[in-house]
Amino acid sequence: MPHTTEDAVLILVDIQQRLLPSIADGDAMVREALRLAQIARLLDVPVIGTEQNPAALGPNLPELKALCHTTLTKHHFDACRDGLVAALPPGRRHAIVAGSEAHVCVLQTALGLQAAGLDVTVVIDAIGSRSERNRQAAVARLAGAGITCASVEMVAFEWLETCNHPRFREVLALIR
Repeated sequence: MPHTTEDAVLILVDIQQRLLPSIADGDAMVREALRLAQIARLLDVPVIGTEQNPAALGPNLPELKALCHTTLTKHHFDACRDGLVAALPPGRRHAIVAGSEAHVCVLQTALGLQAAGLDVTVVIDAIGSRSERNRQAAVARLAGAGITCASVEMVAFEWLETCNHPRFREVLALIR
């Protein structure tokens, strides 16, 4: 069943300044995560960021942090263990997840959200790991666990539902 902007929440996992230089194709991951967050904000989908031990890894990138409604500091790899589920806005049962590292914090957070009863989609062009092999292993494991894997454009057009959406042209400008 398609999800709507009314039941969705975007979670940006650990897109942190000190971690990014070691992420394979990190610039592309950031570009896609930024595009996804901009689309979410245009369509009134809440955006939550997480930061893994920011004292050691630094904060999230400022341009992404600025798009977050809230940012959760965490020390567990699964953000749910540090209060993510409680931080979700009421009625938001579809978690859209992006960020890094795909095979550690993204994977464990997605599985934690699924265990908490949420429907989870991981946006595979907006996740990254230090190696492409680890990113691919994460995608395979997520899919095997029944978590939906999608692209930024798939999520955007699912949220829009129709070309008659009042924000269609603004979203399309971000996609092109």
